Amino acid sequence: MTGDPRFGVLREALSAYASDPDDPTPLPVDRLRAAVALVVRGRERLEVLLIKRARRESDPWSGHMAFPGGRWDQTDDSLLTTAVRETIEETGVDLDELGVHLGRLEVVRPESALLPRMSITPHVFGVPAETPARAASAEVEAVHWVALDTLRDPATQGEVEILLPGGARTFPCLRVVDDVVWGLTYRILTNFIERAREVFPLPRGD
Repeated sequence: MTGDPRFGVLREALSAYASDPDDPTPLPVDRLRAAVALVVRGRERLEVLLIKRARRESDPWSGHMAFPGGRWDQTDDSLLTTAVRETIEETGVDLDELGVHLGRLEVVRPESALLPRMSITPHVFGVPAETPARAASAEVEAVHWVALDTLRDPATQGEVEILLPGGARTFPCLRVVDDVVWGLTYRILTNFIERAREVFPLPRGD
């Protein structure tokens, strides 16, 4: 897997944002910090792992398409650890065993005052072509491997109207697997696609 030249290119493309190997540990007061894993599977057409969150009243992102991830826990020695732990809990993908950490993207924060005021750190990983994933938690309704070519296809781009307490608003989105990717996940994905432009013309290396 580590011989796939595309993962090397991705690591280079993300190097300006990559966290230190000892990714600083958040303090106990930093409970509103979270991490997600943007997992890239090294098939002939590179694929990204997305989950559909189960509908739960306590989850402000209930029913949304998202990346595996969640809030930092005081048992996690870093946000990188949070991303790895949440990924195996939610999808069964063991990034410690199968993954290679390629770097991270800029921290994002919800723009709506109705959402928790947390910061979310996206970490990027590469995994082998045969890596399976499953809905491994009651918090996850489904998992999907979606080709990066599909995500960057202009035909996938669109808009979605979301009903908010203050009224309906229109947001940019990606239409995939009969669903929409919008909000924080859309922002992270489009940032990743912009950073990773160099990788798309490259052939798979075996």
